[in-house]
Amino acid sequence: MINPYQRIAMVGAGLVGSLLSIYLAKRGYKISVFERRSDMRKQAIGGGRSINLALSNRGIRALEEIGLADVIKQTAVPMHGRAMHDLQGKLTFQPYGKQGQFINSVSRSGLNKALMIEAEKLGVEFFFEQRVETVNLISTILTTVDSQLSVVDRCFDIIIGSDGAFSAVRSALQFTDRFAYAQDYIDHGYKELHIPAGKEGTFQLEKNALHIWPRESFMMIALPNPDGSFTCTLFFPFEGNPSFGKLKTDHEITDFFHKVFPDVKALMPELLSDFRQNPTSSLVTVKCFPWVRNKTLLIGDAAHAIVPFFGQGMNAGFEDCRILNQLLDKHGDDWGTMLPEFQNLRKPDADAIAQLALDNFIEMRDLVADADFLLRKKIEAKLYELFPDKWIPLYSMVTFHDHIRYSEAYSTGQKHKKIMDEVMKMPEIESVWQTLDFKKITEKLSA
Repeated sequence: MINPYQRIAMVGAGLVGSLLSIYLAKRGYKISVFERRSDMRKQAIGGGRSINLALSNRGIRALEEIGLADVIKQTAVPMHGRAMHDLQGKLTFQPYGKQGQFINSVSRSGLNKALMIEAEKLGVEFFFEQRVETVNLISTILTTVDSQLSVVDRCFDIIIGSDGAFSAVRSALQFTDRFAYAQDYIDHGYKELHIPAGKEGTFQLEKNALHIWPRESFMMIALPNPDGSFTCTLFFPFEGNPSFGKLKTDHEITDFFHKVFPDVKALMPELLSDFRQNPTSSLVTVKCFPWVRNKTLLIGDAAHAIVPFFGQGMNAGFEDCRILNQLLDKHGDDWGTMLPEFQNLRKPDADAIAQLALDNFIEMRDLVADADFLLRKKIEAKLYELFPDKWIPLYSMVTFHDHIRYSEAYSTGQKHKKIMDEVMKMPEIESVWQTLDFKKITEKLSA
């Protein structure tokens, strides 16, 4: 079958762009990928922006479809739950799901490189150091400028913007009529820090956990790497007290970590240099619509950037790619029919996971150390154990049940919250919770 649209431009060689190029190359399309940065495979990756990624079922399912899941899993580190560190260094462990359910800590750059290599094997062409100058949405012409300031116009059948939260392709759509766009920054930024491996590559913290230091208005997390190290991320206000703005001198930085993260400070010999050299980066949610103008499409962060607190940014982008490929199957590669259906199907899910990610920041920094919250989680875990088909916790719906849409998970989670709010008001709930009528609680879902 000859595809009606043969030549496709992908703007952005990141995770989503590289994955989608593989899907489309496998369908027989000629794919050209344009990337503003240089080829990451030919240079050392600088520190400071490589927040480890939590690969879960939605992302794995897409990697399975293109045949790369087993390769990626070889260097992934399973994380079976959260390990919470209090101010005294005491640990509390909270499993993510049932026995055998876990998320995976993966290297962003390692995964990106693997996807680019696979794409090139399938004939995808990558053009690096190419900045998008303009996108002609009527004639589907992409104008790029290279590092030598050479300007080139190229005509395509389809242009896909997979170029992230500050998308150049989206900028072109923003000048069209009735294009809704919003970006919202939270008051917190993030800074990457590092815990090196111990002697002979040993892990200095529990290997198979995502570590969290919840401190109410801020937090730090640490994800394991295969070499025994941990990539840490401090999520911290830009301004106020405490904040990045208040930590200026070496003494202020070390004194703060000594008081607030005492159990981990001793594991960070390069704390000061990491803190000073690694950039302080912002966190933004981007919402827009429509994602399609004529034959130009936005996908991944270009359409729906989210904050990282549910670990779903990459997974949501990968699910975009899988759903798009599924719709091409459904419509026999009729892009004119597929594109509007794709955006109308995915927009509610993108909005849902954006809200869930913001909500989960509050949970991670404020609630994971709260006694009432932990009891609520115990009760929900019991409901899940007794009635696994009726009461699936919100985290499990999002992370482990990829057949449940984000929008459906959000809606069900709101019902859970309302029911559990009533349960937690019961007198002496701390001592009587194990004698609750769990069956009656689940029946309220359908009331």
